[in-house]
Amino acid sequence: MSSPPKTRLSIDPSEAEDIRRRVRNASAESLGPASALATLEHAEGLVDLLSDPAVSGPIYDLPRPIDLANISAWIEQALEERSRGEGLLFVTLSENAEVVGYSKFTIWPQWAAGEIAGARRADKQNSGQGRTGAARSFGWMFEELGLRLIGVTAALDNVRSAKVIEAAGFRYMGERDSVRPDGGVRRSRYWELRREDWLALNSAHGRPG
Repeated sequence: MSSPPKTRLSIDPSEAEDIRRRVRNASAESLGPASALATLEHAEGLVDLLSDPAVSGPIYDLPRPIDLANISAWIEQALEERSRGEGLLFVTLSENAEVVGYSKFTIWPQWAAGEIAGARRADKQNSGQGRTGAARSFGWMFEELGLRLIGVTAALDNVRSAKVIEAAGFRYMGERDSVRPDGGVRRSRYWELRREDWLALNSAHGRPG
C-alpha cells in the first residue's frame, strides 16, 4: 500500500481534475521507447522478473506471494487506478519483448502529488541506467502528469536506491512506516522533491526542465 506524502499541498479542484485526465491519457512511450502499459499479457513476465529476490526484495508494496494470480490481480488493480486517474503501471521490455523492469506510479490528484516504485532485472542493475531512468521518470511525472510533489521511500538498508534518490535532488525527511499489502510494516527512509526545486536543479545543471 502506497502512503500519501507527508506534505499536503492545497490544490484547486480544476488542477486535480487536470491531473486525473493526464494520468488517464498518459502514454507509456512518452516515458521511453521500451515502455508499455502493463496488461495481463505481461503477467507471466512480471512474475519471472519479480520472483528474483534481488529485484523484489527491497520493494514493500508488491503483492506477495509473487505468483500469477496475485500479479494478475495487481495489474487489474493498476488498470482500475488508471481509469480513475490515480495510478499507472508500466513495464520495460527488451528487444525480445521480455519484461526486464517495471514502474508503478501512484497519484494523489487532490494534492498534486505522486509516488514511484520500480525495479530492473538484476543483470540490468548497477549499470548507470537506473539513475538515468529514475531521473527521466521524475521529470516525466512533473511534465507529463502535471504533479507538484513527488515522495519516495527506500528500505533502511537500501543504499543503492538512496544514492539514486539523493542524486536527483530529493530532500530527506526522516523515516516513516510503510504498510505492506499483507498489513505488515516496514520502516523506510523518506524523501520529497517539489517541482520548483527540480526545475531549479535542472536549470543549474544546464538540462531542460
